Amino acid sequence: MYSYTCMHDLKCTRALRTTFGIHLFLYSSFPRPAEHHWRCSVRSMSSAGRKRKALRSAFVVLEQPLQPIHRHVYEANLRNSNACRNRYKECSEKIRKGGGEKAMERHTQRNGKLLVRDRLRLLLDDEDFLELSPFAGLGLPYGDIPSAGCLTGIGRINGLWCVFIANDATVKGGTAYPITVKKQLRAQEIAIQNRLPCVYLVDSGGAFLPLQSEIFPDKNQGGRTFYNEAIMSAMKIPQVSVVCGSCTAGGAYIPTMAEETVMVHRIGTIFLGGPPLVKAATGEEVTPEDLGGARLHAEVSGCVDHFAWEEKEAYDYTRNIVSTLNFQLPEEEEEDEERTRRRKAEEEPPYDSMELLGLAPKSYNYSVDVKMVVSRLTDGGRFQEFKARYGTTLVTGFASIHGHLVGIVANNGELSHQSALKGSHFVQLCDQRDVPLLFLQNTAPTAAPALSTAEVNSNRLKAQASMMSAVACASVPKITVVIGGCHGADSYAMCGRSFDPNFLFLWPNARVSMAAPGHAGSLLPPDSEQEDELNRTLEEESSAFFSSGRLWDDGVILPQDTRKVLGSCLDIIQQQQYQLSTEKLQSPLLRV
Repeated sequence: MYSYTCMHDLKCTRALRTTFGIHLFLYSSFPRPAEHHWRCSVRSMSSAGRKRKALRSAFVVLEQPLQPIHRHVYEANLRNSNACRNRYKECSEKIRKGGGEKAMERHTQRNGKLLVRDRLRLLLDDEDFLELSPFAGLGLPYGDIPSAGCLTGIGRINGLWCVFIANDATVKGGTAYPITVKKQLRAQEIAIQNRLPCVYLVDSGGAFLPLQSEIFPDKNQGGRTFYNEAIMSAMKIPQVSVVCGSCTAGGAYIPTMAEETVMVHRIGTIFLGGPPLVKAATGEEVTPEDLGGARLHAEVSGCVDHFAWEEKEAYDYTRNIVSTLNFQLPEEEEEDEERTRRRKAEEEPPYDSMELLGLAPKSYNYSVDVKMVVSRLTDGGRFQEFKARYGTTLVTGFASIHGHLVGIVANNGELSHQSALKGSHFVQLCDQRDVPLLFLQNTAPTAAPALSTAEVNSNRLKAQASMMSAVACASVPKITVVIGGCHGADSYAMCGRSFDPNFLFLWPNARVSMAAPGHAGSLLPPDSEQEDELNRTLEEESSAFFSSGRLWDDGVILPQDTRKVLGSCLDIIQQQQYQLSTEKLQSPLLRV
C-alpha cells in the first residue's frame, strides 16, 4: 500500500507539471483513495523516528527591515490596526461576561454550578489553550449570543491535545441556537480532521424552539452532531462526556452516544422531557433527580459510567479516562531532547512581531511586500523561496515555524496566469513531501477583469483552476490566515473556507467578500444606481467581526500573536502520529 500510494503521488506531481489538459487526463487515470494516502502520510512520519536528526538547512534570512519609503503606508495601516484592536477588545470583554452578571450569579449561587471557564481550569493542564471562534454569535439577526452559547477549543489534558465543547448555561440558559449547532459541528470537524479526542461538557436546555427550522431538519444542523459522534467512534477517535447540568431533549443523546460518560450528582440531569412536561402529559409530579439524575442513570439505566458527587471529582474522573486512551506520547527524556532540539532550531524572528500591526493592510492599496510579513513569522526570519523569479505576485517557499517545516503560499499581488501555475506546482511538491501548507491571503479586491485578449484570459482561468484542483486534492494539513482581503475566486485557490483548511484565522483588519468595499462596480452593469448601496453593504458585511460572528472562520487573532497560534496548530496537527491504532477493526462501541 505504501509503495502504491507514494508512486501514485509522484505520477500526479509529474502530470501536473505538464499542460492543464494532460493534467486532468493523468489525474483521473490514477484513482487516489483518500484513506490510502492518509495511511501513507502517517507511515512516513512514523518511520522517520522521533529520535532521528532533521536534515540540515541553510535557509536564507529574509532581510526585510522597514524602509522610509514604507513609512506612510505603515502609519496608515497602524492607525487602522489600532482601531481594529479596540474593536477586538470590546468583543472580547463582551464574551467574557457571558449571559451577564445576573445570569452568572443565578448559575453559581442558586444552581450551585461552576462557570464554564472555571470548569476548563479544572479539566485542562493549564490555561494556555487555543480557543476557537470566540466571537461567534455576535451581531446576528436574532440578537447577540456571546460565544454562540458554548466554548470550543483545543487544550491539553494529561499532555494530550483534546478538543473541548463546553456549554455556557449563563447564555440563554444554555439553549442551542443555530449558531450554537454550527459551532459544535465545526469543533467536531476539527477533531475528525486532526484525529483529536473530544470532551463534551454538557449543560444545555435543548434547542431554541422559535428557530427550530434552522436547527432541526437539514443535513448540517442538530442531528449532525450525533451522526458525527458515531462516525468518530468508528474512526477510533475517543469521546468523553461530562454531564454537569441540564441535558434535555436532543442534547440527551450527546452523553449517551459518547464512549464514556461522567455525571455530577444533583446538578446533572438527562431526560428527553423534564418534570413540567411529565406533569402536563401524565399529571404526575416528579423531581428532576428522580426523573433523570446521576444516581438513576448510574445505578438503574446505565446511561452513565461514572458517578461524581461534585464537579471537581467529575473532572478528575475525566482526566483519568483520558489517561487510558490509546496514545503513546514521547517519554519525558525523549520529550526533553525534542524540546532542546526545537529550541536550537527555533530562532526568534529578527524583527519585532508588533511591527505586524503596521504591515496588516488597511486595504489592498496599502499592502507592502508580503515577505515582510513572512520574515516576522518564521524561525530566524529564514525562508527558502521557490521559483523566486517566476510569477512574483505569489510568494512560495519553505520555512520553519516553532521547529515545524512548512510550505508557505502568500499573495503578493493579483493571482496571474504564471503565479497560479507556480502555486499549483508548489502545492503538489509539499503534498508529495508531506509538508504542511500555510496560506497567507490578501487577494485582489475584485474578480479578474475581462481582458481584451481572450487567450490570455483563458490561460489565467485554466491556471487558477489548476491551482484550485491542487489545493483541493492536497492531503497534507493546511492552515490559512487572512492577513488582508479574501475576495472572489482567488480566495478558493488560496484555500478559503470552502476548501477545508484544518484551521482558518483572520487578522482584525481582514475583509471577506465577493468584492472589496468600493469595488461593487465590478459586479454590476455600467452606471448602475445600486452601486453606492452595494458598497455600503460590502463595507458592513466584509468586516472580520461580521465574518467571525457567523463562524466563517476559526477566530480573529491579533497579528502579533500569529506565530504562537501557528505553532500551537502545528503541534496539534502532529499529535495524530502518537495514536497507536487508527484502523477500524470492528464496529463502533455500542452503549449499554
